Parts: sequence; C-alpha cells; structure tokens
Amino acid sequence: MNPPTFTYANQTVHRLGFGAMRITGPGIWGYPQDRAECLAVLRRAVELGVDLIDTADSYGPCVSEELITEALHPYDHVKIATKAGLLQTGPNVWVPCGRPDYLRQQCELSLRRLSQESLDLFQLHRIDPTVPMDEQFGLLKALLDEGKVQTLGLSEVSVDEIKAAQETIPVATVQNLYNVTNRKNKDVLNYCQEQGIGFIVWFPVAAGDLARSGGPLDTLAVTCGVTVAQLSLAWLLHCSPVTIPIPGTSKLTHLEENCAAAHITLDDATFAAIDAIVA
Repeated sequence: MNPPTFTYANQTVHRLGFGAMRITGPGIWGYPQDRAECLAVLRRAVELGVDLIDTADSYGPCVSEELITEALHPYDHVKIATKAGLLQTGPNVWVPCGRPDYLRQQCELSLRRLSQESLDLFQLHRIDPTVPMDEQFGLLKALLDEGKVQTLGLSEVSVDEIKAAQETIPVATVQNLYNVTNRKNKDVLNYCQEQGIGFIVWFPVAAGDLARSGGPLDTLAVTCGVTVAQLSLAWLLHCSPVTIPIPGTSKLTHLEENCAAAHITLDDATFAAIDAIVA
C-alpha cells in the first residue's frame, strides 16, 4: 500500500490509518467476541502498510490499547495515537471528563498499557464544557513539556476551539467526523489544511440513504468497480492533502477491502458525480 503521506511535528505516516475502536465488545464495551481475529486484524493492517493506529483509553475501556500492545509491541515505525477525556461508563455511554488530574492519570495509564515511554500522539477526546478550556490545554502543554507525549491533538472541535487551543499548545492533528455524505465539518477541514494540521477522519465511510445497497453512491461505486467503502475512502484521500481516514473493523475481509482504497484514483468526473449525488 502506498498512499500519500502526511507529516505532523516530526512524525510521518501514510494517510490511511486504522481506527481501533471496533476491536472491542458490543457497545465498545469489554473484550471482542473473537479476540484472535482482532489481533490478526491489527497485525495484517501493519503488513498492508498502515502505520497509524488510532485508539483511546475509553475503548473497552482499556481493551483496545491492551490488544494493540499484545499484537504490535514493539511498534517499530508504527505510530499509536490515543485519546483521553471521554469516560465510558457503560456500553455506548460516554461522558466528557477534562479535569487536569484525570487527564494526567489517563496519560500515565496509557503509557503503561501501551508500554511506551512517551505517547506518539495524545489527543483530547472531548473538550469538557464543565472545565475551563485553558486548564485542559494547559495540562496537555505540561505533558508535552515533560516529554510524556510527543505530539498533541484534539477531537470533535470547532475552528474557534482549535484557535483557542493554539494559544497554548501546538495542535498537530484534529479528529472529527467527516465523509462523503456528512460534511458538516468542512470549515474545520479547510482550517486544518490552511494551518497544516492533520485532519484525522473518524466515521469515514458514507452512510444513510444515499449509500444504501442499490442507492446512488452504491450504483456509482459499482460503475467504478469498487465498493461504497472504497469509494468513500478514496474520495477522502483525494479531497485534501491533510485528510487521514481511519476506517475501523474487527474483520480481516473488511480490513483488506478498506486498505485497497489506497490504490484507487478517482478522476474529476467521478468527483463531480459524487458531489451531484450528495447535492
């Protein structure tokens, strides 16, 4: 796999990563039903050229980080991006928590689980509205200064929130929802491109009525000889030089399908057809 690369701070990665949320149990809670296949997925992703694995302390909780370590440590050239700041208190139950003492604790625990001396990329999973932003950003700056993390990122933020964070920390990446059929964060993508910030895309595959089997995007994908997932990922890779889609799966077949998108080039007519469908 040879997709284009992106460099943030001193780290260069291929622009098709892997999101490790789905290697957990139902509701992103507990261990996966097929642990062996999830470990195989992680190893195969690296074999296929993936060198950015995205996870979080809350996936499982802890399970995703533990499986990544079991499958891939020592990581060699592979970068592990993790997150803290979003508690999971039950299956699919999420609560922001940005208290500085909590974020520091979770950073330390991620270091232990991932068996690293310094985290490659540490992202604030959510800005906690109950804690002053300056306190959350200040703690991230302290972790960077102490060498506990190499680079810093944000997740699900607005342009104004990125600008506020940049007053305190160097923002290397932003992780927001974005795909062919959901472009609500287009302004954030534009700002990231302007600033040279990596735009990590979660939920990168088109969904909903337009992407249904037999729907217009599916029909276009068939015409192009690809799947909707591959069309979605190829579109993201080519729509901006800073996009880094991180499709996730617990199945080897889906992983192979997703990674094949790195080899797909979309022409101008296909881009126009996609925009016409979405419009």
